[in-house]
Amino acid sequence: MQHATFAGGCFWCMVKPFDEFEGIEKVVSGYMGGHVENPSYEQIKTGTTGHYEVVQITFHPELFPYSRLLEIYWQQVDPTDPEGQFHDRGPQYRTAIFYHNQEQQEEALASRDKLEQSQKFSKPIVTEIMEASTFYPAEEYHQDYYKKSPTHYKEDREKSGRDEFLQVHWDENSRTK
Repeated sequence: MQHATFAGGCFWCMVKPFDEFEGIEKVVSGYMGGHVENPSYEQIKTGTTGHYEVVQITFHPELFPYSRLLEIYWQQVDPTDPEGQFHDRGPQYRTAIFYHNQEQQEEALASRDKLEQSQKFSKPIVTEIMEASTFYPAEEYHQDYYKKSPTHYKEDREKSGRDEFLQVHWDENSRTK
């Protein structure tokens, strides 16, 4: 098994798209990339710890290849926004792909280049690709939030503007809500 770690704004909205495929063992909400050990959500939401809200996916690459994870990832985010994602603003909500090995780094760079060359977006792609660092799981109440609090999850997602953006920029048949 391998890990894939993606930052795409609010981690609540990044779990469900990856959560129910054969070959994906688990999806955990958490934090990566900052300078504070064992940060809390209260610290993260200040935007001062350097962490990103991320999802870490444990997957079987022979059943669900990393390239497919990248395809799903790009279709969940606005890769042109350097200030956050949708209604979630601040450095903790920026987009990033954290690679765990050289193969992932190469695939992530190639997928970003391919997206840039597609000219799907009029602005430049700003999603960073960086080496994975220590992953800190988020507090338990954040895990599987879309299952634990489906009404609040749906309301928050609808208010965010994420779905409208995705509908405009991605083929409805190729994305997952």
